[in-house]
Amino acid sequence: MSTKAQSRQKIRSTYRCSECGWETGKWVGRCGECQAWGSVAEAGAPTMRATAGPVSTPAVPIGQVAITESVARSSGVPELDRVLGGGLVPGAAILLAGEPGVGKSTLLLEVAAQTARTRQRTLYVTGEESAAQVRLRADRTGGVHDELFLAAETDLGAVLTHIEDVRPSLLVVDSVQAIGASGIDGVPGGVTQVKEVAAALIRVAKTRNITTMIVGHVTKDGSIAGPRVLEHLVDVVLHFEGDRNSRFRMVRAMKNRYGPVDEVGCFDLSSEGILAVTDPTGLFVEHHTQDVSGTCVAVTMEGRRPLLAEVQALLTPSPLERPRRTVSGVESSRVDMALAVLQRHARLRIAGSDVFVATVGGAKLHDPAADLAVAVAVASSHLGVPPPRGAVAIGEIGLAGELRRVRDLPQRIAEAARQGFKVAVVPRDRAVGRERGIPTRRTVDGLRVVEVDDVFGALLTLELTPPA
Repeated sequence: MSTKAQSRQKIRSTYRCSECGWETGKWVGRCGECQAWGSVAEAGAPTMRATAGPVSTPAVPIGQVAITESVARSSGVPELDRVLGGGLVPGAAILLAGEPGVGKSTLLLEVAAQTARTRQRTLYVTGEESAAQVRLRADRTGGVHDELFLAAETDLGAVLTHIEDVRPSLLVVDSVQAIGASGIDGVPGGVTQVKEVAAALIRVAKTRNITTMIVGHVTKDGSIAGPRVLEHLVDVVLHFEGDRNSRFRMVRAMKNRYGPVDEVGCFDLSSEGILAVTDPTGLFVEHHTQDVSGTCVAVTMEGRRPLLAEVQALLTPSPLERPRRTVSGVESSRVDMALAVLQRHARLRIAGSDVFVATVGGAKLHDPAADLAVAVAVASSHLGVPPPRGAVAIGEIGLAGELRRVRDLPQRIAEAARQGFKVAVVPRDRAVGRERGIPTRRTVDGLRVVEVDDVFGALLTLELTPPA
């Protein structure tokens, strides 16, 4: 190509979203991935042709790969081990994300302290707090140990130097958005910076067999901040969830290369630190000293763990043309559906009432199996009749008023029996072919299980039907 032709050649520009890292060949006002406005800017990157280079280790048959170095060890926090699938795997990169103030730093400091107590050298790098602030929290939670090293750094090069000097078995970085890499365009926390910092930390973790736990920020809609590639680079993605008005916290696995992704861990966050809650059922059930109308206990599944949660409802005559529908802890759409089914198929005249439905202890019920408990609580409040003491209701409600079976029903029934409940109303197993309309009764570990076909049958079993 001539010099004149080269001068006329234009270098093709690349435009990148500063929020999620989405790239396009032309400028657009709105990101095609995260739908953010005004976040796409030019980010020209020269193209490079890949060539063959030296390898770190030769390829071997898969049967000859040693697995002894990748055996999980306990983190010292049983609930976290449950979520991780056994514990911390050497060389694994774990991303922990959550809202500000939910307790991410407290949890990781507890993991670092427990690891140090087993004589495993640990390096805790803080980029958002000073070393003195972390030390104060460690004194309060009992996390001071000689094998726990602390460094306050915001430069990637300095962090890598600390890793070379300390040679830890566990590395904690708080947070990836606070660490910057010199020589890379953008400010710390930007798409390019986060990708470079994460890639460097993960590269060190894999080459030196260091378990690396990285704290990540979240956006206002709850998703992990930074480029989507960050979640692909790491081995495990954990979400730390909790209500600011409650001490209860949950860790949920969204991605896990070493274990299940449908597992959750429960914790209690207080001024003394964070404690694992191995039996969280009591946090969501109110122990009434007398019969109370408008309440019912549901059995929901959080991952593979059954949890009992109490649903409360209050119905009052409404002076408004459009009665109020207020919910807390349950999905408003499923409550509206339960109200419509009760109105149509159970002959309950609740259209003119204000309806308030809430859960106890800040529980969040997204499981459709809680539909029947919501319906029972609403019917109980409307009629002013309390349900039988020691009763639980499990089942998904259909628009025709039928009850649909839910997953893991035997585990739910076993948990209710373990907690001392006396009767459980559940959907009928239609695969057995029993006669429709007649409740089927059986006993499981002292718990009387009544199988019914529809919502009206469930209310009839619990003696919550309106007068004829």
